[in-house]
Amino acid sequence: MKTETQVIQLTENHEDNSGAVANGICPSTTFKREVDGSYQSGYVYTRHSNPNRALLEQALAKLEGGAQAFAFASGMAAISAVLQTLKSGDHILLPDDAYYSVQLLAKDVFSRWGLSHTVVDMTDIASVKAAIRPKTALIWLESPSNPQLKISDIKALSDLAQAHGALCAIDNTWCTPILQKPLDLGVDVVMYSTTKYFGGHSDCLGGAVILSESLDKKWSEALKNVQNLSGAVPAPFDCWLMVRGMKTLPLRLKQQSQNAAALAEFLNQHPKIQAVHYPGLPSHPQHTLAKSQMTGVFGAMLSVQVGENSDEAMAVIGRLQLFTAATSLGGVESLIEHRKSVEGNLSVTPDNLLRISVGIEHIDDLIADWTQALD
Repeated sequence: MKTETQVIQLTENHEDNSGAVANGICPSTTFKREVDGSYQSGYVYTRHSNPNRALLEQALAKLEGGAQAFAFASGMAAISAVLQTLKSGDHILLPDDAYYSVQLLAKDVFSRWGLSHTVVDMTDIASVKAAIRPKTALIWLESPSNPQLKISDIKALSDLAQAHGALCAIDNTWCTPILQKPLDLGVDVVMYSTTKYFGGHSDCLGGAVILSESLDKKWSEALKNVQNLSGAVPAPFDCWLMVRGMKTLPLRLKQQSQNAAALAEFLNQHPKIQAVHYPGLPSHPQHTLAKSQMTGVFGAMLSVQVGENSDEAMAVIGRLQLFTAATSLGGVESLIEHRKSVEGNLSVTPDNLLRISVGIEHIDDLIADWTQALD
Protein backbone atom coordinates (compact mmCIF):
# COMPACT_ATOMS: atom_id res chain seq x y z
CA MET A 1 0.00 0.00 0.00
CA LYS A 2 1.37 3.41 -0.98
CA THR A 3 1.97 5.98 1.75
CA GLU A 4 -0.75 8.36 0.55
CA THR A 5 -3.29 5.55 0.88
CA GLN A 6 -1.79 4.23 4.10
CA VAL A 7 -2.18 7.47 6.02
CA ILE A 8 -5.87 7.67 5.13
CA GLN A 9 -6.47 4.09 6.25
CA LEU A 10 -4.46 4.46 9.46
CA THR A 11 -6.30 7.61 10.55
CA GLU A 12 -9.81 6.23 10.20
CA ASN A 13 -11.52 5.14 13.40
CA HIS A 14 -12.71 1.65 12.45
CA GLU A 15 -14.18 1.11 15.93
CA ASP A 16 -16.78 3.85 15.42
CA ASN A 17 -20.05 2.23 14.33
CA SER A 18 -21.93 5.50 13.78
CA GLY A 19 -21.18 5.62 10.07
CA ALA A 20 -19.56 9.04 10.38
CA VAL A 21 -16.87 9.64 7.76
CA ALA A 22 -15.01 12.18 9.88
CA ASN A 23 -13.54 11.06 13.19
CA GLY A 24 -15.30 12.15 16.34
CA ILE A 25 -13.80 13.79 19.41
CA CYS A 26 -14.06 12.13 22.82
CA PRO A 27 -13.45 14.91 25.38
CA SER A 28 -14.34 12.77 28.41
CA THR A 29 -11.71 12.70 31.14
CA THR A 30 -13.07 9.53 32.74
CA PHE A 31 -14.85 6.34 31.71
CA LYS A 32 -17.51 4.09 33.22
CA ARG A 33 -16.44 1.27 35.52
CA GLU A 34 -18.47 -1.94 35.72
CA VAL A 35 -19.80 -3.46 38.94
CA ASP A 36 -17.07 -6.09 38.87
CA GLY A 37 -14.43 -3.35 38.69
CA SER A 38 -13.60 -3.82 35.01
CA TYR A 39 -13.71 -1.24 32.22
CA GLN A 40 -15.70 -2.59 29.30
CA SER A 41 -14.42 0.10 26.94
CA GLY A 42 -10.79 -0.49 27.89
CA TYR A 43 -10.43 3.16 28.92
CA VAL A 44 -10.04 4.31 32.51
CA TYR A 45 -8.93 7.95 32.61
CA THR A 46 -7.74 10.24 29.83
CA ARG A 47 -4.32 10.82 31.39
CA HIS A 48 -3.79 7.09 30.97
CA SER A 49 -5.47 6.72 27.58
CA ASN A 50 -8.24 8.13 25.42
CA PRO A 51 -9.84 7.02 22.12
CA ASN A 52 -8.41 9.99 20.20
CA ARG A 53 -4.93 9.45 21.60
CA ALA A 54 -5.12 5.71 20.99
CA LEU A 55 -5.94 6.30 17.31
CA LEU A 56 -3.07 8.78 16.99
CA GLU A 57 -0.56 6.46 18.68
CA GLN A 58 -1.60 3.47 16.60
CA ALA A 59 -1.33 5.47 13.37
CA LEU A 60 2.10 6.85 14.32
CA ALA A 61 3.47 3.41 15.20
CA LYS A 62 2.27 1.80 11.97
CA LEU A 63 3.37 4.66 9.73
CA GLU A 64 6.82 4.60 11.31
CA GLY A 65 7.05 0.80 11.27
CA GLY A 66 7.58 0.66 15.02
CA ALA A 67 6.32 -1.53 17.83
CA GLN A 68 4.60 1.15 19.89
CA ALA A 69 4.06 4.92 19.94
CA PHE A 70 3.51 7.27 22.84
CA ALA A 71 1.95 10.71 22.34
CA PHE A 72 2.91 13.69 24.50
CA ALA A 73 1.79 17.26 25.00
CA SER A 74 4.84 18.67 23.18
CA GLY A 75 8.09 17.63 21.57
CA MET A 76 10.00 18.70 24.67
CA ALA A 77 7.71 16.56 26.84
CA ALA A 78 8.55 13.62 24.57
CA ILE A 79 12.30 14.25 24.89
CA SER A 80 11.98 14.64 28.66
CA ALA A 81 10.17 11.32 28.88
CA VAL A 82 12.98 9.54 27.04
CA LEU A 83 15.56 11.03 29.41
CA GLN A 84 13.44 10.11 32.43
CA THR A 85 13.75 6.44 31.55
CA LEU A 86 17.49 6.71 32.23
CA LYS A 87 19.01 6.50 35.69
CA SER A 88 21.20 8.74 37.80
CA GLY A 89 24.83 8.43 36.77
CA ASP A 90 24.06 7.71 33.11
CA HIS A 91 25.84 9.65 30.39
CA ILE A 92 24.35 10.84 27.10
CA LEU A 93 25.82 12.20 23.87
CA LEU A 94 24.14 15.20 22.22
CA PRO A 95 24.79 16.81 18.81
CA ASP A 96 26.70 20.08 18.65
CA ASP A 97 24.10 21.37 16.20
CA ALA A 98 20.61 20.56 17.41
CA TYR A 99 17.41 22.13 18.66
CA TYR A 100 18.86 24.40 21.36
CA SER A 101 16.35 23.44 24.08
CA VAL A 102 17.67 19.86 24.11
CA GLN A 103 21.06 20.96 25.40
CA LEU A 104 19.39 23.35 27.86
CA LEU A 105 17.17 20.54 29.13
CA ALA A 106 20.19 18.31 29.74
CA LYS A 107 22.22 21.10 31.35
CA ASP A 108 19.62 22.95 33.41
CA VAL A 109 17.25 20.15 34.41
CA PHE A 110 18.64 16.65 34.09
CA SER A 111 22.11 17.48 35.37
CA ARG A 112 20.40 17.89 38.75
CA TRP A 113 19.16 14.31 38.37
CA GLY A 114 22.70 13.05 37.98
CA LEU A 115 22.65 12.72 34.20
CA SER A 116 25.80 13.94 32.49
CA HIS A 117 26.18 14.79 28.83
CA THR A 118 28.80 15.52 26.19
CA VAL A 119 28.21 17.63 23.10
CA VAL A 120 29.86 16.20 19.99
CA ASP A 121 29.90 16.65 16.22
CA MET A 122 27.73 13.75 15.11
CA THR A 123 29.03 13.96 11.55
CA ASP A 124 32.46 12.83 12.84
CA ILE A 125 32.18 9.14 13.81
CA ALA A 126 35.65 9.12 15.33
CA SER A 127 34.75 12.02 17.64
CA VAL A 128 31.56 10.28 18.70
CA LYS A 129 33.43 7.07 19.43
CA ALA A 130 36.02 8.97 21.48
CA ALA A 131 33.28 10.65 23.52
CA ILE A 132 31.65 7.37 24.61
CA ARG A 133 32.14 6.51 28.27
CA PRO A 134 31.47 3.28 30.21
CA LYS A 135 28.18 4.79 31.45
CA THR A 136 27.04 6.19 28.10
CA ALA A 137 23.40 5.08 27.90
CA LEU A 138 22.07 7.12 24.99
CA ILE A 139 23.29 8.68 21.75
CA TRP A 140 20.86 11.40 20.62
CA LEU A 141 20.82 12.34 16.92
CA GLU A 142 19.37 14.97 14.64
CA SER A 143 19.74 14.46 10.91
CA PRO A 144 19.26 16.89 9.27
CA SER A 145 20.33 18.98 12.24
CA ASN A 146 18.68 22.16 13.43
CA PRO A 147 19.49 24.75 12.16
CA GLN A 148 22.61 24.03 10.05
CA LEU A 149 21.25 20.88 8.34
CA LYS A 150 24.27 18.69 9.03
CA ILE A 151 23.73 15.05 8.05
CA SER A 152 24.84 12.24 10.36
CA ASP A 153 25.39 8.63 9.36
CA ILE A 154 22.41 7.13 11.15
CA LYS A 155 23.29 3.48 10.49
CA ALA A 156 26.92 3.87 11.60
CA LEU A 157 25.90 5.69 14.79
CA SER A 158 23.19 3.14 15.55
CA ASP A 159 25.73 0.35 15.18
CA LEU A 160 28.17 2.24 17.40
CA ALA A 161 25.55 2.67 20.12
CA GLN A 162 24.61 -1.01 19.98
CA ALA A 163 28.26 -2.06 20.20
CA HIS A 164 28.61 -0.10 23.44
CA GLY A 165 25.30 -1.20 24.97
CA ALA A 166 23.67 2.23 24.53
CA LEU A 167 20.38 3.26 23.01
CA CYS A 168 20.29 5.32 19.82
CA ALA A 169 17.50 7.91 19.54
CA ILE A 170 16.81 10.41 16.79
CA ASP A 171 14.72 13.54 16.44
CA ASN A 172 13.20 12.93 13.00
CA THR A 173 10.89 15.95 13.09
CA TRP A 174 12.23 17.59 9.94
CA CYS A 175 11.81 14.47 7.81
CA THR A 176 8.87 12.53 9.26
CA PRO A 177 8.61 8.86 8.20
CA ILE A 178 7.63 10.12 4.75
CA LEU A 179 11.22 11.18 3.99
CA GLN A 180 13.32 9.06 6.35
CA LYS A 181 12.81 5.78 8.24
CA PRO A 182 15.39 5.72 11.08
CA LEU A 183 14.12 2.42 12.50
CA ASP A 184 15.16 0.73 9.26
CA LEU A 185 18.67 2.10 9.88
CA GLY A 186 18.95 0.55 13.33
CA VAL A 187 17.71 3.37 15.56
CA ASP A 188 15.95 2.29 18.77
CA VAL A 189 13.82 5.36 19.45
CA VAL A 190 12.32 7.94 17.08
CA MET A 191 11.07 11.21 18.49
CA TYR A 192 8.86 13.88 16.90
CA SER A 193 7.57 17.29 17.64
CA THR A 194 4.24 16.46 16.01
CA THR A 195 3.45 20.18 16.28
CA LYS A 196 5.36 20.60 13.04
CA TYR A 197 4.60 18.48 9.96
CA PHE A 198 2.10 16.03 11.45
CA GLY A 199 -0.21 18.83 12.58
CA GLY A 200 0.85 20.88 9.60
CA HIS A 201 -1.23 23.99 10.28
CA SER A 202 0.51 25.68 13.24
CA ASP A 203 -2.52 25.17 15.45
CA CYS A 204 -1.80 22.23 17.76
CA LEU A 205 1.03 21.28 20.09
CA GLY A 206 2.29 17.73 20.48
CA GLY A 207 5.13 15.25 20.59
CA ALA A 208 5.62 11.54 20.09
CA VAL A 209 8.06 8.72 20.74
CA ILE A 210 8.05 5.55 18.61
CA LEU A 211 9.95 2.45 19.66
CA SER A 212 11.72 -0.18 17.61
CA GLU A 213 10.51 -3.79 17.62
CA SER A 214 13.95 -4.80 18.89
CA LEU A 215 13.71 -2.89 22.16
CA ASP A 216 13.23 -4.83 25.37
CA LYS A 217 9.63 -4.75 26.62
CA LYS A 218 10.82 -3.37 29.95
CA TRP A 219 11.91 -0.17 28.19
CA SER A 220 8.47 0.40 26.65
CA GLU A 221 6.88 -0.27 30.02
CA ALA A 222 9.17 2.31 31.60
CA LEU A 223 8.24 4.91 28.99
CA LYS A 224 4.53 4.17 29.41
CA ASN A 225 4.96 4.60 33.16
CA VAL A 226 6.61 8.00 32.67
CA GLN A 227 3.87 9.08 30.26
CA ASN A 228 1.11 8.07 32.65
CA LEU A 229 2.61 9.32 35.91
CA SER A 230 4.08 12.59 34.64
CA GLY A 231 0.84 13.38 32.85
CA ALA A 232 2.35 15.39 29.97
CA VAL A 233 -0.21 14.04 27.51
CA PRO A 234 -2.06 15.78 24.67
CA ALA A 235 -5.73 16.69 24.99
CA PRO A 236 -8.25 14.73 22.89
CA PHE A 237 -8.84 17.71 20.60
CA ASP A 238 -5.09 18.09 19.92
CA CYS A 239 -4.93 14.37 19.09
CA TRP A 240 -7.88 14.81 16.75
CA LEU A 241 -6.11 17.69 15.01
CA MET A 242 -2.93 15.63 14.66
CA VAL A 243 -4.81 12.72 13.11
CA ARG A 244 -6.57 15.07 10.71
CA GLY A 245 -3.24 16.62 9.77
CA MET A 246 -1.68 13.22 9.09
CA LYS A 247 -4.18 12.59 6.31
CA THR A 248 -2.54 15.23 4.10
CA LEU A 249 1.02 14.84 5.39
CA PRO A 250 2.48 13.16 2.25
CA LEU A 251 0.88 15.71 -0.07
CA ARG A 252 1.91 18.75 1.96
CA LEU A 253 5.46 17.56 2.52
CA LYS A 254 5.89 16.71 -1.16
CA GLN A 255 4.90 20.22 -2.23
CA GLN A 256 6.88 21.90 0.54
CA SER A 257 9.99 19.87 -0.30
CA GLN A 258 9.72 20.69 -4.01
CA ASN A 259 9.45 24.36 -3.11
CA ALA A 260 12.41 24.17 -0.72
CA ALA A 261 14.62 22.47 -3.30
CA ALA A 262 13.81 25.12 -5.91
CA LEU A 263 14.34 27.97 -3.44
CA ALA A 264 17.64 26.47 -2.30
CA GLU A 265 18.84 26.24 -5.91
CA PHE A 266 17.88 29.86 -6.53
CA LEU A 267 19.48 31.23 -3.36
CA ASN A 268 22.61 29.12 -3.88
CA GLN A 269 23.27 31.03 -7.10
CA HIS A 270 22.45 34.50 -5.76
CA PRO A 271 25.53 36.70 -5.30
CA LYS A 272 24.26 38.21 -2.03
CA ILE A 273 23.86 34.83 -0.31
CA GLN A 274 27.03 33.62 1.42
CA ALA A 275 25.92 30.04 1.99
CA VAL A 276 22.90 27.80 1.62
CA HIS A 277 22.54 24.81 3.94
CA TYR A 278 20.33 22.22 2.25
CA PRO A 279 21.19 18.51 1.87
CA GLY A 280 19.59 18.34 -1.56
CA LEU A 281 22.28 20.56 -3.04
CA PRO A 282 25.24 18.65 -4.56
CA SER A 283 27.48 21.19 -2.85
CA HIS A 284 26.30 20.09 0.60
CA PRO A 285 29.20 18.27 2.33
CA GLN A 286 27.02 15.26 3.19
CA HIS A 287 24.84 15.26 0.06
CA THR A 288 25.76 11.68 -0.88
CA LEU A 289 25.02 10.42 2.63
CA ALA A 290 21.69 12.23 2.64
CA LYS A 291 20.77 10.55 -0.65
CA SER A 292 21.54 7.14 0.82
CA GLN A 293 19.41 7.44 3.96
CA MET A 294 16.61 9.75 2.86
CA THR A 295 14.05 8.96 0.19
CA GLY A 296 15.65 11.15 -2.44
CA VAL A 297 13.52 14.06 -1.27
CA PHE A 298 15.39 16.34 1.10
CA GLY A 299 12.71 18.12 3.07
CA ALA A 300 11.25 21.58 3.35
CA MET A 301 13.82 23.18 5.69
CA LEU A 302 16.87 25.16 4.71
CA SER A 303 19.12 27.79 6.22
CA VAL A 304 20.96 30.62 4.53
CA GLN A 305 23.73 32.95 5.58
CA VAL A 306 23.32 36.49 4.34
CA GLY A 307 24.99 39.77 5.23
CA GLU A 308 27.93 40.32 7.53
CA ASN A 309 26.12 40.19 10.88
CA SER A 310 22.80 39.63 12.62
CA ASP A 311 21.51 43.13 11.89
CA GLU A 312 22.02 42.73 8.15
CA ALA A 313 20.47 39.27 8.17
CA MET A 314 17.44 40.47 10.13
CA ALA A 315 17.03 43.39 7.73
CA VAL A 316 16.42 40.85 4.97
CA ILE A 317 13.63 39.33 7.04
CA GLY A 318 12.08 42.77 7.31
CA ARG A 319 11.96 43.14 3.53
CA LEU A 320 10.35 39.75 2.88
CA GLN A 321 6.60 39.91 2.39
CA LEU A 322 5.50 36.26 2.07
CA PHE A 323 7.67 34.78 4.84
CA THR A 324 6.37 35.35 8.35
CA ALA A 325 9.02 36.00 10.99
CA ALA A 326 8.07 33.39 13.56
CA THR A 327 9.38 30.43 15.53
CA SER A 328 8.36 26.90 14.53
CA LEU A 329 8.17 25.12 11.20
CA GLY A 330 6.26 22.57 9.17
CA GLY A 331 3.06 24.54 8.65
CA VAL A 332 1.51 25.29 5.27
CA GLU A 333 2.78 28.87 5.47
CA SER A 334 6.41 29.87 4.92
CA LEU A 335 8.26 31.04 8.05
CA ILE A 336 11.69 32.54 8.63
CA GLU A 337 13.70 33.10 11.78
CA HIS A 338 17.03 34.49 12.91
CA ARG A 339 18.16 31.58 15.07
CA LYS A 340 21.08 33.13 16.97
CA SER A 341 18.83 35.74 18.57
CA VAL A 342 16.56 32.94 19.81
CA GLU A 343 19.29 30.57 20.98
CA GLY A 344 21.44 33.13 22.80
CA ASN A 345 25.09 34.15 22.86
CA LEU A 346 26.36 30.64 23.70
CA SER A 347 24.86 29.26 20.49
CA VAL A 348 27.25 27.99 17.80
CA THR A 349 24.82 29.13 15.09
CA PRO A 350 26.39 31.79 12.80
CA ASP A 351 25.23 35.36 13.47
CA ASN A 352 24.01 35.80 9.91
CA LEU A 353 22.07 32.53 9.61
CA LEU A 354 18.37 32.56 8.79
CA ARG A 355 16.33 29.36 9.14
CA ILE A 356 13.56 28.93 6.59
CA SER A 357 10.51 26.69 6.76
CA VAL A 358 9.07 26.55 3.25
CA GLY A 359 5.31 26.32 2.85
CA ILE A 360 2.94 25.34 0.06
CA GLU A 361 2.73 28.74 -1.64
CA HIS A 362 3.58 28.90 -5.34
CA ILE A 363 7.34 28.72 -5.76
CA ASP A 364 7.36 31.57 -8.32
CA ASP A 365 5.93 33.89 -5.68
CA LEU A 366 8.42 32.76 -3.04
CA ILE A 367 11.39 33.29 -5.36
CA ALA A 368 10.05 36.68 -6.44
CA ASP A 369 9.76 37.67 -2.78
CA TRP A 370 13.41 36.78 -2.13
CA THR A 371 14.46 38.57 -5.30
CA GLN A 372 12.94 41.86 -4.19
CA ALA A 373 14.20 41.42 -0.61
CA LEU A 374 17.80 40.89 -1.73
CA ASP A 375 17.79 43.55 -4.45
